[in-house]
Amino acid sequence: MTFSKTEAFTEKQQAFARMAKALSHPARIAIVEHLLKVGTCISGDIALELPLARATVSQHLQELKAAGLIQGSIDGQKVCYCINNEGFNELLEHFTAFKTLAYQSQNCIC
Repeated sequence: MTFSKTEAFTEKQQAFARMAKALSHPARIAIVEHLLKVGTCISGDIALELPLARATVSQHLQELKAAGLIQGSIDGQKVCYCINNEGFNELLEHFTAFKTLAYQSQNCIC
């Protein structure tokens, strides 16, 4: 039986790591910012906002979707994307927990 090192971490930690990894590219940050501003968007419209090919934008959208940060629905030949509120709220909860821990450890003397 093999043991994956990720199994040593909680599901919550693993989910946060997947989300953080999905946000580790500036194009994905730009996509999330765009979706937050406009609310919903057709994938082709997102490609017009970025200096990237449609295929590249599509790959970035798939990474964000796999991490649970965005969701998409198919309307004919178009895919409409928006923020996945549940996933995004989970991400914000992780960052809020970090912020709380940071305030608690401000008495570091190193």
